Amino acid sequence: MSAPTQPDPNPGAPGAPTGPAGRRRDLPGSAFLTAARGRTPEHVPVWFQRQAGRSLPEYRRVRQGTGMLESCLTPDLACEITLQPVRRYGVDAAILFSDIVVPLKVAGIGVDIVAGTGPVIDAPVRTAADVAALPRLDAAQAEPVAETVRLLTGELGATPLIGFAGAPFTLASYLVEGGPSRNHERTKALMHAEPGTWHALLDHLADLTLTFLRVQVEAGVDAVQLFDSWAGALSERDYRRLVLPHSTKVLEGLADAGVPRTHFGVGTGELLGAMGEAGADVVGVDWRVPLDAAARRAPGKVLQGNLDPAVLFAGPEVVDAEVRRIVAEGHAAPAHVFNLGHGVLPETDPDALLRVVETVHSLPVRA
Repeated sequence: MSAPTQPDPNPGAPGAPTGPAGRRRDLPGSAFLTAARGRTPEHVPVWFQRQAGRSLPEYRRVRQGTGMLESCLTPDLACEITLQPVRRYGVDAAILFSDIVVPLKVAGIGVDIVAGTGPVIDAPVRTAADVAALPRLDAAQAEPVAETVRLLTGELGATPLIGFAGAPFTLASYLVEGGPSRNHERTKALMHAEPGTWHALLDHLADLTLTFLRVQVEAGVDAVQLFDSWAGALSERDYRRLVLPHSTKVLEGLADAGVPRTHFGVGTGELLGAMGEAGADVVGVDWRVPLDAAARRAPGKVLQGNLDPAVLFAGPEVVDAEVRRIVAEGHAAPAHVFNLGHGVLPETDPDALLRVVETVHSLPVRA
């Protein structure tokens, strides 16, 4: 177990780089930001991946008749959706309502989110010529996202806002496959058969992702999370050789931003050490690996996670026991941000999440 750290006397870290208005919000009481910086907060912070979304009746009402990408790019609507779980649950952080493919969309790549399928690409990218033809993202194209962030920083009070983007590998998978894939066979074929084309594609996507995250940072987000949703499909060897350099380009490109950086993937238990090397301050852990084991695989990293979202259907006593176990295991890391091991499932009872927040907040930060 790591040695206990001292309470952070100044978790808001004034003096960090500021946004275009010359000021970044000063949030010295934020448990989330304190933990994300590896210090000891007053209570274990908790937020939920996909906390804004289909599990909330207010979300379904406000988004009725509006497509997903349109919702993400309509600032007042995206602001309201982001705020909904903060109001309902009292979580320690909000996460910007957006989607992994939003930067592709605003850059001019033909993509839509099809109900029951997911992101679908108009023209898949499978050759060197396809990669060369990809548009670059200009920061001005992401202005609707920046405006959403500015609205939120005016509404959230003392609650920090997490910005996010998809990692280069996950974006590449959608582009190469043309949509979601179970086996990523076209993606892996390109990786191995044409490594030059592959690296050119991921380098392009790393630049796009970094631009998209910098827009959010400059607009005022207090932290960022890089989602590599499909990285768990890779071996550690392939991840290190063909993916890690590009995720590192994104995360290290934000090293001067003054905000905590989280890196998360699904099914990435064998990759936790490598993902921790990419430059993040916090490593997200899905439910497959206990946090004390994850602490050994990614030594020195703050951990985020990792309640199985399906356990929320098992009833209060089971959920309470699992929450307590996870918080106890989280003591093995320098600090712990409680979360689910992936996103909130659509049929989840919101009251179950509220009970999780209350339980987490009642537990000691250290054993």
